[in-house]
Amino acid sequence: MKLNKHTANCRIRRYLLIFTALSLLLLPLSLIYLVWNEQLQKINGFEDINQTHLPLIPDYAVQTLKPLEMQQLALRMESRLDRLKEKCTEHGLDVLGHDSWHTPNTWEFLVNKKYHIIWCNVFKAASSSWMFNFNILAGYTPNYLLHTKKILLNLARERYPRVTLDELREAQNDSITFIIARNPFERLLSAYRDKIVFALPYSFHDKLGRTIVRGYRKKPALIARAGNTKYPSFPEFVHWLLDQVKRGSFIDMHFVSATSFCTPCLIHFDMILKFESLAEDQLYLIEKTGLKRVIAPVWRNMGKGGRKTHELQHQFYSQLTRQEMLQLYDYYQYDFELFGYDIKEYLQFARADDTVGLAAMGV
Repeated sequence: MKLNKHTANCRIRRYLLIFTALSLLLLPLSLIYLVWNEQLQKINGFEDINQTHLPLIPDYAVQTLKPLEMQQLALRMESRLDRLKEKCTEHGLDVLGHDSWHTPNTWEFLVNKKYHIIWCNVFKAASSSWMFNFNILAGYTPNYLLHTKKILLNLARERYPRVTLDELREAQNDSITFIIARNPFERLLSAYRDKIVFALPYSFHDKLGRTIVRGYRKKPALIARAGNTKYPSFPEFVHWLLDQVKRGSFIDMHFVSATSFCTPCLIHFDMILKFESLAEDQLYLIEKTGLKRVIAPVWRNMGKGGRKTHELQHQFYSQLTRQEMLQLYDYYQYDFELFGYDIKEYLQFARADDTVGLAAMGV
């Protein structure tokens, strides 16, 4: 009996040793798998929850509009769309043609069929904020988007392939299509500062800036306004842009006219949001799409607007002559008119050494 008991104890100890050894062997493997799986989820930009549905914003954090505010904003949107239709007809932009102004362009539309929302991405018009939101709707987690080194536009295109005109129109049957408009001159200055003045070293726009300096710094009309910077002065940049327009050259997506870029006279839009009233406008959009528990009206790259914006406009546009400003207006005229902006304030900033063309503007 004692022998059997001793034998049983030996077996138990043996089993414990085997179990301990297996545990020591499997634990590192388990940890390796967990770490690998976590990294895989980060690479894909997904968490398990996002494979079925998106995490919901807590009720206490949801921003809403009162019924009266919704009614007022509905009238605002209707007024903007009425103006768009009127100006499109006035300028013949609602007629098909062979140039970029009269050919429907679906290149920058992001179509989310699951949540029935479509956006034409006008760069430098709250594009960072809504690129973030559309990536959330595509299943990427906020944490991933905030920490990834990947370009958000590239991530979005992995989930939002470009669509044909027929595909876009089919998706629009049960979706809300919107655009965000911004004062064309304010948008241009924002793009100039972001992409030219603060261009990343050796990037495409850094090289472009150097090319502009080499080509325009010695021009007599620009010498006095050139400065000593490595990047183009604002007048040099404007002259380069105007030359691109005259030659019919490709215009960078950050500087191109929004009218040419999204062709709102040829593609139906349900809402026109504006950069200047975006805080309210995007709440209205989110409410109408039923996404208030999914995306928040986060506005990235804050610091725009108010006194600082006015001072920047004055600082840079006062470097242009009125003639240069009017030539610039010629290119962005449709953006001004379709979306209800005015050049007169900028003409007050301009250098007073050239008054040609002002009579035509009624100034």
